[in-house]
Amino acid sequence: VQLQASGGGLVQVGGSLRLSCGASGLTFSSYTMAWFRQAQGKEREWLAGISRTTSSPSYADSVRDRFSISSDNAKNTVYLQMNSLKPEDTAVYYCAARTGAFVHRRGDFYDVWGQGTQVTVSS
Repeated sequence: VQLQASGGGLVQVGGSLRLSCGASGLTFSSYTMAWFRQAQGKEREWLAGISRTTSSPSYADSVRDRFSISSDNAKNTVYLQMNSLKPEDTAVYYCAARTGAFVHRRGDFYDVWGQGTQVTVSS
């Protein structure tokens, strides 16, 4: 079972990035997916999730109006579209999966984690 996150990079303030998280070794549609991030010296922060049962997205208040999570079951991939990026969005971004239907905001409820992809927003 493996998650592979990609799409990070260096972007200017106000720019956009789309992160991808490909899954292998699991039945993608049976997992609730989420994105987290961790900035240097800070705790891990939940950003967004999408339920395996309802496919309804949920977002942290800090990113609700700028980020969008989506999934493509045929490609076993979940995406995080990030717009209007700010310097405070600079962090390592992680995707995570859990077999339960509920989108938990705590990382310890997730069973599988990707390796992380660095996003740097320059001002």
